[in-house]
Amino acid sequence: MGELIEIHPQSRVAVLGLGVSGRSAVGYALYRGAEVLISDSRPEKQLCSEERALLSLPRVKWEAGGHRRQFLTGADLILISPGVDPDLPLLSDLRREGMPVVGELAVVAGHIPVPLIAVSGTNGKTTVTMLIGELLTEGGKKVFVGGNIGTPLYDYLRDPAGYAYVVAELSSFQLQSAGAFAPDIAVLLNITPDHLDRHHDFATYRAAKMELFANRLPGSPAILNGDDPVCREIAAGLDGGCLLFGSGADCAARPEGEGITLYWQGDQERYLLQGTPLALGMGPLNAAAAILAARCAGCRPRAIQAALQRFRPLAHRLELVAEIDGVTFYDDSKATNTGAVVAALANFTVPVVLIAGGRDKGDDYRLLRPAVAGRVKKVVLLGEAAGLLEDALADVVACVRAESMAEAVELAAEAAGGAGVVLLSPACASFDMFRSYGHRGEEFRRAVLALAAGGYCAREAAG
Repeated sequence: MGELIEIHPQSRVAVLGLGVSGRSAVGYALYRGAEVLISDSRPEKQLCSEERALLSLPRVKWEAGGHRRQFLTGADLILISPGVDPDLPLLSDLRREGMPVVGELAVVAGHIPVPLIAVSGTNGKTTVTMLIGELLTEGGKKVFVGGNIGTPLYDYLRDPAGYAYVVAELSSFQLQSAGAFAPDIAVLLNITPDHLDRHHDFATYRAAKMELFANRLPGSPAILNGDDPVCREIAAGLDGGCLLFGSGADCAARPEGEGITLYWQGDQERYLLQGTPLALGMGPLNAAAAILAARCAGCRPRAIQAALQRFRPLAHRLELVAEIDGVTFYDDSKATNTGAVVAALANFTVPVVLIAGGRDKGDDYRLLRPAVAGRVKKVVLLGEAAGLLEDALADVVACVRAESMAEAVELAAEAAGGAGVVLLSPACASFDMFRSYGHRGEEFRRAVLALAAGGYCAREAAG
């Protein structure tokens, strides 16, 4: 376990990267009275107005256009944003010389006085984090929901009043520099290849995810997916307090029928999912994980059932966009790795036309072959990774390329032939053609509705 991080008025704190987490780190360091050194790799002209505003604050010095050793060696502590690779040669050199180089989780470690539930995994972590927050809120608790979901945990440290629980989504990037961080309840949903452009290989990616348990207190709840072989292997190495969810006979929370059966403290509890978005695809497993976490936190069954019935996932997660002359169009733009695409395809028994592609993250697209063969009638490819996907799939499914989202939707609709599903599930990052996966999803929706307006009779999804 690493040492706890203390920031005080005599500290000189360097913050690398001015993304959402970096801006929050600057605010927290200033709140603690520290002097702040901001270092961003982008030229100053590329910084947004919110980022530039930080540069003129009292007790702030800054550099842009790169990270200089001379600038950073004036700090007592370096805080890196999740998007900054901790293995950059400069940071590795400074670390060897004794400079603490840590991330958000290391800073909050030991400073959160209420129970903290941490959720990680390759797919589903945003949904499960939100769901746990809603289950606890229904149980009458004030809950701070943050981390990788969009609200940094630094924000909690600045204003912790009244919160009874913290629920945090954690990425592999955050866990790489977690220091002494130890959640009270740890949830690991699954591990499949992702972000290999940063982690280089699956073993390194897995090791980053395992940092979730690195400082685990003996007997504290560890909730893992019993249907995921990697999670099974990790669970076997944990001492006590391990709870599995999945289909196995040793799983405490099991998707069965149209709900979840929970085997809890010698009794059985039944939670219904019928008629909710959680009844589809990975929803039952996500619900099982969240129910286990909520029960570990003392949430009552009645509150859990009520929250399950009301829960609605965020946009761009297998979201129905429209139905046009017998073809349904789904936006799964959040599916930025092969595991997410395989999970999405498992929802459909009718023929699917898949729209995929974007910026490559080092994934092995051949992992899609079993899911695509026999279920997908054509793949429409776009973006930088189109060639890689075609090389991996062309001998098991017909592939065609598109130059824009609008063209991809038109080609997919034509290939569907008046029946089945058109699914945007890219297996790639969005940044080659779009600002974010959300922007990509909105462009898909716009193209689908434009297609409908062009002469088809469409029924847009409610909401």
